[in-house]
Amino acid sequence: MIKQIVTIILAALLLAACGNKEQQLKERAAELCKYIPDHELKAESKPFMTTDFYAVLDTMFNHLPEQEAMDHEWLYYFVTGNGGTIADFEVAGVEQTDDTHAVATIKVRQKWEDGSFDENSDVEEHKLYMEKVDGEWLISDFDDHKKDCIRHIAINRKEQTLRDAMSGYLVKEIGAHYLQGQLCIPTLLIVAEEEQGNETRVWCDSWVYWYNIEGDTLKTVSGGNHAGCMTVLQKDGNSVVTAFEQTVDGSGNEASGKRIFGKHYDVFQNMNSNQDVREAARKEQLQWYIKQHGLNIRFYQDNGWPAVEL
Repeated sequence: MIKQIVTIILAALLLAACGNKEQQLKERAAELCKYIPDHELKAESKPFMTTDFYAVLDTMFNHLPEQEAMDHEWLYYFVTGNGGTIADFEVAGVEQTDDTHAVATIKVRQKWEDGSFDENSDVEEHKLYMEKVDGEWLISDFDDHKKDCIRHIAINRKEQTLRDAMSGYLVKEIGAHYLQGQLCIPTLLIVAEEEQGNETRVWCDSWVYWYNIEGDTLKTVSGGNHAGCMTVLQKDGNSVVTAFEQTVDGSGNEASGKRIFGKHYDVFQNMNSNQDVREAARKEQLQWYIKQHGLNIRFYQDNGWPAVEL
């Protein structure tokens, strides 16, 4: 009888301990929810994430061109949209998978700034992955997006290497024939790409611009359009432009464009004829250049036109 009582007491204590442990994990998960990125990765979230997860997010949010994040709303918004709502988190449960890993099920509703809930949005369910590091539970992943981030970073780095090679070619081989200023910064609009072994053919609508720096403004000195198809060779981890077939000026422009761009001609025409698209790309790429080179520039300005804020 005494043994049975002791067994019951021990079982009750064990259940209580397990329940208390789960409650502590739920409370920690609720605290970690405050550091899930929403439109930005806040610096104060760093101590609440594993080192590798924060590094991956930091690369995505802060070290890629802005449009790269915007193209992937799962990253940029994570759990909220762009309708002005605030995420309201509820930890539905936590499963500890081993001594140092746990997965929290998070239910998210959208609410307005006055505290009322958005009746038009559904309750969404997300997974918050936690890892115990030096005695602290930290965010190690969210909805398995870590691998998506790593994959996208690899793709972007390959694409950036390609773009750097193309820009370098335009500066050296094309920009040299223009009236020069202090900086030559091309604008690249990629129409299409095709990989063939270690070569990539890139159909592009490229613009070469020379600028002088006057105060906080890039003043355009000269510039021009160079559309066509570049052949880029991948060799020893580097990208090198080996050929650039351009459309011709004058009466032969349309015929040469159709011949060079082929099935991509309509896309090229839509890009080339749309000044809004061209200027949007120019602005984004200037912002990226300025950020990468640490320049104190706030505007760019073409001759005879108002300055455009960057």
